[in-house]
Amino acid sequence: MIFHSHTKEETEDLARTLSLFARPGLVVLLEGDLGAGKSTFARAFIKALATNGSDFDVPSPTFTLVQSYDELRVPVAHVDLYRLGPTGDVSELGLNELPRTHLLLIEWPQTESVNLSADILHLRISGAGNERMIAITAQGAWAKVLNRNGEIESFLKSHNIPLISRRFFEGDASSRRYEKVRGENGSLILMDMQRRPDGPAVKNGKPYSAIAHLAEGLREVVAVNDQLVAMNYAAPHILACDIDQGLALIEDLGSQVYGQMMRNGEDMTIPLEAAVDLLADMAERRWPTQVPVRGAEPYTLPSYDQDAQLIEVELLPTWFHAHVHGKPAPEALSQSFAKLWREVLPLTIAAPPVWCLRDFHSPNILWLPQREGHQRVGLIDTQDALLGHPAYDLASLLQDARVDIPFAQADALYARYVNQRQKTSAFDTTDFARAYAILGAQRCTKILGIFARLNARDGKPAYLKHMPRVSRYLARNLEHSSLDKIKLWFETEMSAALEVGRTG
Repeated sequence: MIFHSHTKEETEDLARTLSLFARPGLVVLLEGDLGAGKSTFARAFIKALATNGSDFDVPSPTFTLVQSYDELRVPVAHVDLYRLGPTGDVSELGLNELPRTHLLLIEWPQTESVNLSADILHLRISGAGNERMIAITAQGAWAKVLNRNGEIESFLKSHNIPLISRRFFEGDASSRRYEKVRGENGSLILMDMQRRPDGPAVKNGKPYSAIAHLAEGLREVVAVNDQLVAMNYAAPHILACDIDQGLALIEDLGSQVYGQMMRNGEDMTIPLEAAVDLLADMAERRWPTQVPVRGAEPYTLPSYDQDAQLIEVELLPTWFHAHVHGKPAPEALSQSFAKLWREVLPLTIAAPPVWCLRDFHSPNILWLPQREGHQRVGLIDTQDALLGHPAYDLASLLQDARVDIPFAQADALYARYVNQRQKTSAFDTTDFARAYAILGAQRCTKILGIFARLNARDGKPAYLKHMPRVSRYLARNLEHSSLDKIKLWFETEMSAALEVGRTG
């Protein structure tokens, strides 16, 4: 592949575009004569990963040889081997270890640089003046990146997006990727969600995602999102999509995300009350079990059945136990845990069921004060919706895993929800309180397992800091009489899941 750059800015744009796909383990080799533009590319790539962008200082590593940037969105090691020459000894630089945790940008690479990773992007820059020819070769994951970027560019072009810039927007704990695409008419969100392959079978010949009913591609996103819009909720409008390719252009709902507002110390009284009112309204609606999908077969929502609930709680004896003890729990212990849940989960069956968004919490709710009524609460990341009990989403909101909601405030919001429901239906407060405690405990159990898994399997230790908060929610839910046996199990078999909340 040959890229022709006519200005310094075009070289920088190439670097910024490729940085959108950055992750640890990738290696970029930059070759070319002095002044060819290697450092121009490297600096633009690094700055694109920084929160303060153009103000981020990127000194040359010519004399230090290796300059690490651990504070970036993706840690980067910028390496310059010019002083060592083509045969200099690099063994003491520790380059072999860096791909485990960093993306490597190497100027003046030596021959052995290609052995640092299976995922190499090789840029050979030549030319004079502002005219540059960049010969690009890629292997491993970088080859997939170039192919995917080509698909994205074709998708944007086919929908007549007068592109000004593409910038990283955000990611999450999943494999989805987002960009903020700015054009002449404002910004949109590009969603990049290729259909994921099934993982290994974990139970009854099925992978975890199938048992837990996790969305596997863009089809589920479009189905759920379009139905929410049709029912006059503030899910973002999907302006264009290619379900087969897993690409969509989505309305940008802005930046007032509940979680960030809470961390900023903003007054959340009205936004949280509006979110509770929205859930009360959703609980009173008739929800379809099957919805149309643009250009595809209708989508049938799965139920939040016992198999899904059990595979989620089993994450605790598998991953949290390993987090504490270095190995998964013995099979007998896992079986005793599942048996106790089978006794209480039937108490949470809703008749009729409602749409349970399953991730109704601070990272996925946006405040839209310029709108009115329920439209003030923006809804994203809804593709994992299932047919279930309305108490689950209320627990997701009031027992937020990432930000603190004081118990007194949560209790007042819970009372507000109950009051709203009592106005419009024959609402059984006792049954709902029981379901709220059971599903809240089930959710906390799942999250402790997920956070341990994200740390151990995916190399994302940042989630561990939230464990004490989740543990405190768990302990509070376990005070309900319906959970006496499960509480005893935790106290005798997995007390660390409760103790982390007392000490953290």
